[in-house]
Amino acid sequence: MSTWAIGDIQGCYDELRALLDRLRFDPVKDRLWFVGDLVNRGPKSLDTLRFISSLGDGAVCVLGNHDLHLLALAAGNERFRDSDDLNQVLEAPDREELIHWLRHRPLLHHDEALDFTMIHAGLPPQWDLETAMSCAAEVEAVLRSPEHVEFFDRMYGNKPNRWDPELQGMDRLRFITNCFTRLRFVTRKGKLKLKLKGSPGSQKKKYFPWFLHPHRRTRNQRILFGHWSTLGYRHTDNVWALDTGCLWGGQLTALRLDAETPEPVHLACAGQQNPSDFT
Repeated sequence: MSTWAIGDIQGCYDELRALLDRLRFDPVKDRLWFVGDLVNRGPKSLDTLRFISSLGDGAVCVLGNHDLHLLALAAGNERFRDSDDLNQVLEAPDREELIHWLRHRPLLHHDEALDFTMIHAGLPPQWDLETAMSCAAEVEAVLRSPEHVEFFDRMYGNKPNRWDPELQGMDRLRFITNCFTRLRFVTRKGKLKLKLKGSPGSQKKKYFPWFLHPHRRTRNQRILFGHWSTLGYRHTDNVWALDTGCLWGGQLTALRLDAETPEPVHLACAGQQNPSDFT
């Protein structure tokens, strides 16, 4: 049995199946972890959701920002409709089943036996693993309740931008959600800089990639994440970055988690979108 973690797919279903063929994936005995952003901007978001949900317990997937965007549209928030490919899902005959499945995915997955924690984007430096797991559970409980409709109506926004354990209500939920699904850079004081999207080195010196903050409390945890295509594959400071830009003509990456030394497998991708169209 093998366990593989796979980077952002974003509707690139054909590339996913080609990568699984290269891995000789056996759905009976192998397990897949997905770092989120299953959908949006690629051509086959619907096929991607159908396939991964059909794997049942053989697949673990955390939610990414594009997955949450689809869920927000499904809940009636159409203020940010910007992707025709998501209509494939919203108009599908099995829409409700797929949306229900997606809405019940976690924001964080921790496997003590494999000694890996998976998120989509990042963690603020103030959180240890216990705090991160507790905060993820708070938002997950709302997503799986009738309150999810109101949550998706108020989810978007960049404030508050610094952790305070006393945060309450939607401010608390929005901060937690932004960390898990949008974070790349932080300041020395631990404030989120959500508008920064470039690769490390493109930012001012006062900003840090979240995983390089000198006082990050999760430095002893082995963390997998995606979300940051301009970062590419990277293994540093006990983190593995797995978004290698399949959508943009980069690669789709898998990392074997049950190996003594995790090594990546990369599949070259033709690219479904031009990055300049989204800047």
